[in-house]
Amino acid sequence: MFKFTYLLSALAASFACAVAYYHLYHSSNLVTSSEMAAAQVSRSVIKKVFAIETSEACIIFRSPVSLGSTLTGSQGVGATVRRSIGTAGLRNLSPFLMLDHFHLAKGGGFPDHPHRGQATVTYMIEGASQHEDSEGHKGVIKTGGVQWMCAGRGVIHSEIPLHVEGAKNPNGLQLWVDLPKEHKMSKPSYQELDAEEIPSAYPYGEDGDVRIKLISGKSFGVESPVRPLGGCWYMHIFLKKQGSRVFQDLPAGWTSFVYTLQGSVFVNKEGGETVHEQYHTLVLSSAANETGVSIEAASDDTEVVLISGEPLDQGVVQYGPFVMTSEAEIRQTLRDYHYGQNGFEKAGTWKSDLGQQFLKEYGEH
Repeated sequence: MFKFTYLLSALAASFACAVAYYHLYHSSNLVTSSEMAAAQVSRSVIKKVFAIETSEACIIFRSPVSLGSTLTGSQGVGATVRRSIGTAGLRNLSPFLMLDHFHLAKGGGFPDHPHRGQATVTYMIEGASQHEDSEGHKGVIKTGGVQWMCAGRGVIHSEIPLHVEGAKNPNGLQLWVDLPKEHKMSKPSYQELDAEEIPSAYPYGEDGDVRIKLISGKSFGVESPVRPLGGCWYMHIFLKKQGSRVFQDLPAGWTSFVYTLQGSVFVNKEGGETVHEQYHTLVLSSAANETGVSIEAASDDTEVVLISGEPLDQGVVQYGPFVMTSEAEIRQTLRDYHYGQNGFEKAGTWKSDLGQQFLKEYGEH
């Protein structure tokens, strides 16, 4: 009898401990969740720019370029783009220099042209694009793939769409990101990923309504293998249904924006934001207490890109495809391109096979 009573007492004590532990555990979890919710303070839209569709004029960069020449316009031939960043309505968004949403019908492309001082990020949404440069690099960016090119001290390249019978015309995004001053004269480099090599985060599981494709940066424990020179996160966010939402953390103080590829969204809906429609660039606030951004689909099948970069404390002097920190550096760049030196050694002799074939077929529009 004594043993039985002792056993009952022990079981009762164990049960009491278990109940106490259960309440302690869940109460601490509630506090943690509450703290997390309190920590999620969303950025808001402080500027909104519609990306107007325009047809790009032709600029063919002939070598050697005259030291007194003026480079204006674009590097495209017959290309249709929607440009927001880089227009009169949206400049000085450091570190971002330009955002083009391009559509390339037959006869549209970007034959031989130079770059210095920036990174160009080409993301193919549909179709494919061929590229070739003066460093001997060539290849194809396929649907869903990305090329992160650091132009550094100088490169000449050609970007020509690959048209396939019966397929949609190639379209995608090209982002220009300013390089930190210390990397502007670095050796040109590439980071390239096919669609299947780009990781995705699923905040609500793979069967959920939100997918975040990580071209660069981090999201929900997933990290892209791309390592830009200078901080830059680049995400393609898919929201399947109206009301699908996600809160994405962002580095404090970074310049951030959303571009609406498809559908419509709320940004910080709790803060009273209105609906933002397709083809708009939404510049976000960056207050010290804002930890990220809340994005909610206002329609089914909504897609946006969310891009965030570390602002650079340096001058920006842009002359066509050359981006440096002073006018003196731009003048030196023109001399380098004219005389074929300091990264432009092949400026007077190199021509891409892609560019020559393109111009032979379609001419200089």
